[in-house]
Amino acid sequence: MRLSHPPPTRSLRIFCVAARHCSFKFAADELFLTPSAVSHQIKELESALGVRLFERKPRSLELTHAGATLLEEAEPLLEALDRSVAQIARGGGRHTLRIQLPPFFASELLLPRLGAFCDQHPQIDIRIDTHDPRPTLHPANADASILLRDAPPQGMEYARLFALSLTAACAPAHLPTVARLGGGVFRELALIVHKLSPNAWSSWAQEIGLAAPEPRSVLEFDTMHAVVRAAERGLGLALVPTAHCDTWFRSGTLARIFAFELPTADSYYVVNRSRDADRPDVRTFIAWTREQFSGPQPSAACA
Repeated sequence: MRLSHPPPTRSLRIFCVAARHCSFKFAADELFLTPSAVSHQIKELESALGVRLFERKPRSLELTHAGATLLEEAEPLLEALDRSVAQIARGGGRHTLRIQLPPFFASELLLPRLGAFCDQHPQIDIRIDTHDPRPTLHPANADASILLRDAPPQGMEYARLFALSLTAACAPAHLPTVARLGGGVFRELALIVHKLSPNAWSSWAQEIGLAAPEPRSVLEFDTMHAVVRAAERGLGLALVPTAHCDTWFRSGTLARIFAFELPTADSYYVVNRSRDADRPDVRTFIAWTREQFSGPQPSAACA
């Protein structure tokens, strides 16, 4: 079907926000509109396209196949349009780079180094998205991303950075108890668990030849930052990412217990779409990230 008039950009923007949230209410809050205004714009867009973009259920919205396709295609184009307009408004020569990465990677590994990147490349403005605690897919609205996956991402250009390993740690005040009780320390101190890795402690114990821990109590948190802070404050024993917590160990706010590091199946990858590979800002960020976290290695792409 050929449209006599293309849908207005405003309707497409409203659709993309609503599709990301799968909620007219959240979209309305973000856009400073009423939910009824958002709903009206979506209905007009559906009428113009002749397809349903959402399945409207009693308590939720779901994208239809057509809606998911439109989001995937339209959002990057709108983002590119915004970048172009912003670049022209600033007089040209500047670029806005949108990056998604895990929040703990951002706070402990990227941010301490980011100042040097900004000093070297002052023409690149950066927007960082850390809403997903464990991103495994490169989002449509990102120019580059750092993903944590158990296999390379398909259909993207990527470079593997490093494998994730976990180290048992606690507050320094607990070290005498660990030294006195050894493996029996789990009956004395609470076990701190990350919600996304509920079986990590069992795997750790199996690897070093201990029985599965039977802790005094279990504290579960939904972010790695909360896990590490709980250990730092003396609430118990935690398995923490070795590389991310290096500054915590060197500063003495956390102490390693047991020398063993638990390898995991997951690795960090820096990822971009093939169509973005020739953009100078993307190339610059990818090369810098590989230099910081993995050293030079050949890039790869999967079909």
